[in-house]
Amino acid sequence: MAPVPSEEKIQFLNSLKPQNVEPLWSVMSAMVPPVPQPKAIPTLWKYKNLKPLLDDSGRLVPTEESERRVLMLINPNLKAPQTTDTLYAGLQYINPGEVAPAHRHSAFALRFIIEGEGGFTNVEGSKLYMERGDVILTPRWDWHDHGKEGDGPMIWLDGLDLPMFQAIPVNFAEHYKEDRYPSSEVGESPLKYPWGPVQEYLDSVKGDHAIFDYKPKTGEGAGVSTIVGGQAERISPNASTGFRQESSSFVYHVFEGTGYTVITEDNGEETILKWEQKDTFCIPSWKKFRHVNETSSQAYLFNFSDTPLLKNLNIYRANKDL
Repeated sequence: MAPVPSEEKIQFLNSLKPQNVEPLWSVMSAMVPPVPQPKAIPTLWKYKNLKPLLDDSGRLVPTEESERRVLMLINPNLKAPQTTDTLYAGLQYINPGEVAPAHRHSAFALRFIIEGEGGFTNVEGSKLYMERGDVILTPRWDWHDHGKEGDGPMIWLDGLDLPMFQAIPVNFAEHYKEDRYPSSEVGESPLKYPWGPVQEYLDSVKGDHAIFDYKPKTGEGAGVSTIVGGQAERISPNASTGFRQESSSFVYHVFEGTGYTVITEDNGEETILKWEQKDTFCIPSWKKFRHVNETSSQAYLFNFSDTPLLKNLNIYRANKDL
């Protein structure tokens, strides 16, 4: 039982706030906990539930009202733009003939293409056509716009480091003088990672689980950006991965397959997220988790995380004793 403070002590504590000071000792255990304490909780977004809403947005919300027609994936314990404490994810939808106008910003972005044909992103003059499974990068302060040719919509997963700018409010954005930035089509690009070679690598690795790390094609840096990194994973039929526990937080997208992810808390409580193709889910920092493929076919997952940020700051940790 905590001791009852004396009248003199109460007066002392009450005298602090008018001077804009507060006692560290009253919040020390919360500020320096024994393990990471993310506010985000494990969450699954079912694509079959979101696809009709995306279609409705494409029908009801014109581009001149939206600039970017996106449904943000917001963690139930947090506020926009937080999918996890440090990562943002959203599903972007563009109709044939539309233009998501050119702009540039301090935030880094990557796109994982979910469905459609004829969509493209222009990045600093390079017109990059989208195909399912592609990862396309938008480096910081690069002019970029999106467009769609042919029939049907284009849908992709956006991943950005926007939540970091809530704590470090230095994000800038600038709009180009025209809707499109001048560009021409290119084939191979250091900003585009087609799915084919990624799956080829994953399938070449022996064992029930393989991981591909997206690395800069220029050879500079450990991740695709200074804050956000990406991976692809393969899980063999009717197999599971080992447990992972890292100080990183993750946003996962299911490229192919059906299965579930087990997230285990330090107190032993388990959360099970059952996923299928095109679903997206998040895993907060320091949660112990493993994936299970419950079908007779390979399962492929894509994820982006804040691992480069933590490594660049030398605060990344991983539990190697699982």
